[in-house]
Amino acid sequence: MENEKKKLALNIVNSKTNHKGFGAGAIDLSNVSSIIIDGDEAYLDMGALHAKSKVEKGIKFSMDKAEVPNGRTCWIVWVAVDRTETGAFYAGLTACEMLVDTEARRGWKILADHVNKMDYAMKRRVIVDGLNETEKKALRDALIAHNEEWWNRSDDTLKDALS
Repeated sequence: MENEKKKLALNIVNSKTNHKGFGAGAIDLSNVSSIIIDGDEAYLDMGALHAKSKVEKGIKFSMDKAEVPNGRTCWIVWVAVDRTETGAFYAGLTACEMLVDTEARRGWKILADHVNKMDYAMKRRVIVDGLNETEKKALRDALIAHNEEWWNRSDDTLKDALS
């Protein structure tokens, strides 16, 4: 049983933890998770928090799109989860584009955009500009499959953005 992989889960803010001293004021990422959209597939991949998701591993990224002429579009979606008296819900959602050419081991992304969008998700913003209908459906289905109750408690703005 020890060798079984841990099931990936979206993290929830722990309201009981009160951090003081070293690191106080640092950004708390305990309520942020990442979903990768690759084509019509969307899946949870916490490696994206450290630029080590499945699609990013082994890829040398550039800020010049011209260096990745054969790249496929992939998205990192930052998902912030919050909790109220009624329970947890998807509070913020932002999508960041990147191009990945697995064969050439090259990619394109703007790191500053990824960091800013993660911050926006934590601030309960919903930004899914650029996602096509297939990608929105894959993301919506992944969120519902992960926890339908969280989806049901989520704000209509978030749900409408993915419909």
